[in-house]
Amino acid sequence: MSITRKKLRVEYSEMKAKKNILQRLDEGVVIGDGGFVFALEKRGYVKAGPWTPQATVEHPDAVRQMHREFLRAGSDVMQAFTFYASEDKLENRGNDATVSFSTASINKAACDIAKGVAAEGDALVAGGICQTPTYLSGNAKKECQEEFRKQVQVFIDNKIDFIICEYFEHVEEAEWAIEVAKESCLPVAATLCIGPEGDMHGISCGDCAVRMAKAGADIVGVNCHFDPSTSLKTVKLMKEALQLAGLERHYMVQPLAFHTPDCNKQGFIDLKEFPFALEPRVLTRWDMHNYAREAYNMGIRYIGGCCGFEPYHVRAVAEELSKERGKMPAASDKHDMWGAGLRMHTKPWVRAR
Repeated sequence: MSITRKKLRVEYSEMKAKKNILQRLDEGVVIGDGGFVFALEKRGYVKAGPWTPQATVEHPDAVRQMHREFLRAGSDVMQAFTFYASEDKLENRGNDATVSFSTASINKAACDIAKGVAAEGDALVAGGICQTPTYLSGNAKKECQEEFRKQVQVFIDNKIDFIICEYFEHVEEAEWAIEVAKESCLPVAATLCIGPEGDMHGISCGDCAVRMAKAGADIVGVNCHFDPSTSLKTVKLMKEALQLAGLERHYMVQPLAFHTPDCNKQGFIDLKEFPFALEPRVLTRWDMHNYAREAYNMGIRYIGGCCGFEPYHVRAVAEELSKERGKMPAASDKHDMWGAGLRMHTKPWVRAR
């Protein structure tokens, strides 16, 4: 066989093996990962307050291990740890991340780590951009988009699979981010960190969804700030508005792993327990089964998590949707469904459960 024919076969095989995010969503459910910021803060690799991701260069093995745990738990997407990695955020309020490390190096390291772990399975790699101090300071569209463009260029250079514009409190800034992300010619997901009351400028979540879709988002939804129950209510309103507008998009949800029924419009960051005393609010794995099923039944096909989501939460989502996915996650080798493994316990009253 000629070298040219052999190369073409390899390229065709790789293309066939790795469908893009939109193809996968067309065919079934995609499971996201969990909350790197909170998980790595608890492990001593991220500083609460700035919440910036220089751990990608300071402690790459810690970031790599988190990706591996989420991959083993069933995540189909390795989202590069680029949260709050815009240049303005990395140097905001005394943060010296851009002094010690460049914005490009932090983002590139995040891509390299995520790509390396994704190659260990059949996962896609996403790069994320989020709200900026530039926007919150009242600066113009041009300045904000320049911040996004610095990150997106790194994603393009490192050949990631798609871009997630996430954690936006204002749909206007999300639109600006989507426009820049679309310059990459990659699929774009967009999620706001809002509840059913809408964004912080008073724009309804339905109108927010329509605006994000018209800006070019292929996948629309919410992430962070609220628990699964509240987040699903928000996506339901988004879905209704998009259908009314005649816009067909995929839907995405990545909520907190904390119960937040008492949150106000700003979400969990206004709770007195935020961020160091939220543990009593943590959802159980059984709560995650319910969340995954409800999200799936609503027609949401990108189902993941944000702050508080640990690998065992993602495993519960993957186990609940194992029939739809046609497989169990690798981590289920050490976990029998519905506590069946307790039959092996030494105490009879535990076995009786």
